[in-house]
Amino acid sequence: MRIYFASDIHLGAPTVGNRRLQEKRFVNWLNSIRNQADAIYLLGDIFDYWFEYKSVVPRGYVRLLAKLCELQESGVEIHIFTGNHDVWMFSYLQEECGLIVHNEPYETTFYGKRFLIAHGDGLGGYDKGYSILKWIFRCRPIQIIYSWLHPDIANFIATTWSALSRKSHKNKSYQHSFMGEEKELQIRYVKALEESQAGKVHDFYIFGHRHIIADFHTKYGAHVDIIGDWLFNFTYAMFDGNEVRIFAVNPDNVAESKDITEEKRYEQYQ
Repeated sequence: MRIYFASDIHLGAPTVGNRRLQEKRFVNWLNSIRNQADAIYLLGDIFDYWFEYKSVVPRGYVRLLAKLCELQESGVEIHIFTGNHDVWMFSYLQEECGLIVHNEPYETTFYGKRFLIAHGDGLGGYDKGYSILKWIFRCRPIQIIYSWLHPDIANFIATTWSALSRKSHKNKSYQHSFMGEEKELQIRYVKALEESQAGKVHDFYIFGHRHIIADFHTKYGAHVDIIGDWLFNFTYAMFDGNEVRIFAVNPDNVAESKDITEEKRYEQYQ
């Protein structure tokens, strides 16, 4: 069994110089694992912006969508999570591509190992401002009102917001490095969950969203894996039936990958 995880591709991001190359790199990686993968989990923000109207979906991404359809039809189970950038996935990817879409954290078991898998945004509700924003994005009446906008106008609003957000966060250190267990909200969420049960609830927690790489061990022995992105790190995670390892890919030659798990391992602070 090999289960693969990738997150935060941000296809179509306005700050990416060559968007076609960005898509081709990720598709090449998908093609490289096609004969080893039993399942692939895409942990959100695969698209920098995605909104499904009743009869319209965003332009582009034909290489990725075709590859996902091909893999799914060959027997690879593909799960995709909504992130904070592509929260407006509804039925298209499920009905047309056969993907399994998740809007909430997903609990499952592989070979007796218990997993909780999520994009990782807003867990635990620690960031109150973001929790409000997330509620707004997921509010069905607001989604309906937004859908009344012409797609070109809606796309302009979304891409402008994305570009301004990246510009405002560009020089902040939390965008680039592990901040420790008290400041990393995903780890605070896991620790609170374990303390509420006085023990290990899951063996592995797999998250994206933060654009950093970390393999953190809780005091109860669980792994919290934050698996990076495909904007800066070009990383993915793989479960081999026993453990989760994180790999960095050469984006121009996806056959080359380096196991970086030990380099990014953080034991619980004492």
